[in-house]
Amino acid sequence: MEKTETSTILTRTVVSEFLGTLLLVFFGVGSAVLAGEYIGTFGIALAFGFTMLALAYALGPISGCHINPAVTLGMLLARRITLRTAAEYWIAQVVGAIVGAALLFLVAKQVPGLQTHGTFGTNGWGDRSAVHINLGGAFVAEMVMTFLFVFVVLAVTHKVAVTGFDGLPIGLALATVHLIGLPLDGTSVNPARSIGPALFAGGAAITQLWLFIIAPLIGGAIAAVVHQITHPLHEPAVIADEMFPREPEPDERA
Repeated sequence: MEKTETSTILTRTVVSEFLGTLLLVFFGVGSAVLAGEYIGTFGIALAFGFTMLALAYALGPISGCHINPAVTLGMLLARRITLRTAAEYWIAQVVGAIVGAALLFLVAKQVPGLQTHGTFGTNGWGDRSAVHINLGGAFVAEMVMTFLFVFVVLAVTHKVAVTGFDGLPIGLALATVHLIGLPLDGTSVNPARSIGPALFAGGAAITQLWLFIIAPLIGGAIAAVVHQITHPLHEPAVIADEMFPREPEPDERA
């Protein structure tokens, strides 16, 4: 009985990570591929943020709604999940991103004149960047942006589950990094999100893909280390009042 229950929980969490990554790629990347010229950078950033926010509430209580290998790595290094769970999440996320990109590719091919080769909402530097950022700049940008996103996820969640209003800062953080990162390199902060579309875009999207796998993972790992310093285990989350006690109000002195 216990073994069956464990298997059911595993199936639910893996399916949640698969589905969440699929939907994030389809709607987030899809906003850039299908509607980018109409909604602009701000609209694309909101599409990613709102999709993440909705999925955090829908899937957070089940799997934690990582839907991002960098987040899963951060959770692993923070000792909130096991290596086996992390590996299962990574596989589900990458497969979900590929399926989401395949569905988006199918839709994009129904739009006359829509260019997909070498583009398709992928990430890049140099000539593939709106501001022509170089390799080093893109690497640092991806590390810092992923650091922010993963740090926020680790800070606002308790263990793995997303509860209460946890989804709001997570969605806002993803929208923020996209507002900054879209002109730079298209914003990855998520290796799975980069892998899926790149497989269908081909060309330079494939040759530059390595950066958008390695840099986000490094950023996520750094976030986990810093989080352990700022939010150590078995310590109160709020200590500012203890360090800097406020003066009592006049009516409190009476």
